[in-house]
Amino acid sequence: MVGFRKYGISPYSVVLLHGGPGAPGTMKPLAEILSQEFGIIEPMQTQKTIIGQVNELEEILKKEGEPPFVLIGHSWGAWLGYIFAAKELLEIKRLILVGSGPFQEKYVESIDKTRSERLTEKDIGNMDEIMGRILNNPDNKEIISRFEKIMSKIDSYDPISMESPILEFQPDVFSSIMAEVKRLRKSGMLLNLGRKIKSPVTAFHGDFDPHPFKGVKEPLAQVIENFSFYLLEKCGHVPWQEREAQEKFLQMLKEEIKRA
Repeated sequence: MVGFRKYGISPYSVVLLHGGPGAPGTMKPLAEILSQEFGIIEPMQTQKTIIGQVNELEEILKKEGEPPFVLIGHSWGAWLGYIFAAKELLEIKRLILVGSGPFQEKYVESIDKTRSERLTEKDIGNMDEIMGRILNNPDNKEIISRFEKIMSKIDSYDPISMESPILEFQPDVFSSIMAEVKRLRKSGMLLNLGRKIKSPVTAFHGDFDPHPFKGVKEPLAQVIENFSFYLLEKCGHVPWQEREAQEKFLQMLKEEIKRA
């Protein structure tokens, strides 16, 4: 799998960090839209440790990018960008978090509760079957596609498309990274990293996203001096794929990039 993709023209200073972890390629639709105005780098994170992904990102940006950078991270990518910015490895103009997971443990329980409430009995049966088959055959693309569609249904308000641009689901990367970052969050170390971030930080979050927006807004407001938060109405976990929120999100996102 290619280590990165580029879109638009130089300077390549806007960096899109995908979620998952272990879901490379999911930022392509956003990259294609933003590339009409900006030079974009879309790194593919492959390493199985947080420090491995941080080092991997640093290497790609040093070789292919043109600082100072605007980091835009979605879901897990929001946390990766946050950790990367705290390390002060390269010059970051602005960090933008989209659909981030909560930064404190007390907000976590509501995620599964919200998702469970949105599942139909048919979805629950399908999920049980799919998870069993994924464990036995993690490379089965048809099963992965079914899983993604159910998750998209749960996490979206009114999605434009149910098709996923993921290149290759990496369950080993997902399991390893999530175990590590959950320990960081539970210990309080994840949130405390925010005190080291010197660049402005902006967070976008959908009001229908099962990840509670208060778990991003309230903790980060305590540790980041230059912090802005925008709650998007009628919007799920992936704002650029939401029919009701896409236009407003893209307009605001472009303004944040230019403001950087």
